[in-house]
Amino acid sequence: MTVDRKARPVPCSGVVCLRETSDGPEILLIRRGKPPREGEWSLPGGRIEWGERAADAALRELEEETGVRGEILGLLDVVDGLFGERHYVLIDYAVRWTSGEVRAGDDAAAAAFWPAREASRLVQWSETRRIIALAVKRFALGAEHTP
Repeated sequence: MTVDRKARPVPCSGVVCLRETSDGPEILLIRRGKPPREGEWSLPGGRIEWGERAADAALRELEEETGVRGEILGLLDVVDGLFGERHYVLIDYAVRWTSGEVRAGDDAAAAAFWPAREASRLVQWSETRRIIALAVKRFALGAEHTP
């Protein structure tokens, strides 16, 4: 593979949106409608626009892709996504669902809340599974955390 030396990583924000239920935490996933990882279940998120704060981009992408609104609980991690000739820098936040009915929008083919364990089984990329587990450990109700 030949790499264009002028190419730069693309900054993106991602969201682990948590919703508490009597059966435990649920995670909002989207089925990607476009590359990279088209057709796979993943976290809502996308590119940060010029002049936009990463946290604001995360909340904007959450609403555009799923119709859901939330509040930022904290930064989870920064992950490099190397997919073919693309390099994304993914800034992942934990968000608590505050309102909105789930619907697939923007470039999401589907969107739904899943019990945390099932959500981890649905996603294929190990980094996404790791980020979901981190969010549940740090921010799910009853877990020890400092938002």
